[in-house]
Amino acid sequence: MTQALLIVAHGSRREASNQEVRQLTERVRVRAGPLYSEVACAFLELAEPSILEGIHNCIANGADHLLVLPYFLSAGRHVSQDIPKILARAREIYPGVVIDLAPYLGAADAIPELLLTVAEQQGC
Repeated sequence: MTQALLIVAHGSRREASNQEVRQLTERVRVRAGPLYSEVACAFLELAEPSILEGIHNCIANGADHLLVLPYFLSAGRHVSQDIPKILARAREIYPGVVIDLAPYLGAADAIPELLLTVAEQQGC
């Protein structure tokens, strides 16, 4: 099984914000090493590629298992409804591909420790 990681962010009209997500994705790719065949990002709206395009690109590059990780801090409508709906559509389009949805970033057990680390780095 060839597994890809697709980081999904909201997207912004401010291109610099979208570029930050792309740069973070590259840092994750380097850090992941051989864990994933590909680490890519996609956007819910306002930026490219869309989530469906991101899934398509990963599959076109050989992935047959995708882990979609929502880069969101809380479980608002986008996390609880919009992204699962898009993934359901993707599963219809690509029935031979496993598409899993990871918990959104804000639900990660590591977030409290990360926040404390950032605060400590600022001398607080």
